[in-house]
Amino acid sequence: MVKACQDFKCRKKRTSDPSQHHAILILRNMAVSRREIKKGVKILQKGGVIAFPTDTVYGLGADAFNPSAVERIYEIKNRPRYQQFPLLIADVKQLTALAEPIPEIAWFLARRFWPGGLTLVLSRKDSVPAYLTSRSSIAVRIPNHPVCQALIQNLGNPLIGTSANVSGQPAALTAEEVEQQLGGKIDLIINGGQCPGDKESTIVDITIEPPVILRQGVIPSYEIAKAYNEYLEAK
Repeated sequence: MVKACQDFKCRKKRTSDPSQHHAILILRNMAVSRREIKKGVKILQKGGVIAFPTDTVYGLGADAFNPSAVERIYEIKNRPRYQQFPLLIADVKQLTALAEPIPEIAWFLARRFWPGGLTLVLSRKDSVPAYLTSRSSIAVRIPNHPVCQALIQNLGNPLIGTSANVSGQPAALTAEEVEQQLGGKIDLIINGGQCPGDKESTIVDITIEPPVILRQGVIPSYEIAKAYNEYLEAK
């Protein structure tokens, strides 16, 4: 659990739509108190959508097991429905509830890069709701950020883990950039300062052999190739 921090302020900020308001939590030193975590979790439990800092860029999140909340994120981002959202999970226990089978290369890469900026595409379990993906695969990662971890752990479900921006626009690195793009469309922005990465996560499809990098991101391709070669040598 993240340590409590008293050094924060909460203010109401009027959006361009006078009928809508949302709170921006000013969080200093990337610390979040239990009160703020509970606030975010309550919003998520009610089908809300929040933005929060991650170890890559600002994320836009909702309870992955709430279909109306997932649909709302598609609308907010103006994202085509055929483009599935990646999921943020807290631990490998949640991974085994989403993916099957999980090949050895998945465990190898997870041990090397999780928690961190690697998204793995795996074969999904039949029990995964169809609204999360129309494909036979699911994309997941464990983020290396206390805010994400606290939200997921307290919610008890995976989070939709897409970037907090309109599709086709640059990813947001600050809460102000989230505000500029999404404004009053979301329910909460947790401001943790500038995110450390200038890129999104690297996406690797391991449903095929050898694995294929679907998106170049914060983890360079040569690091993925090096890890894969080490995996082959260890077999």
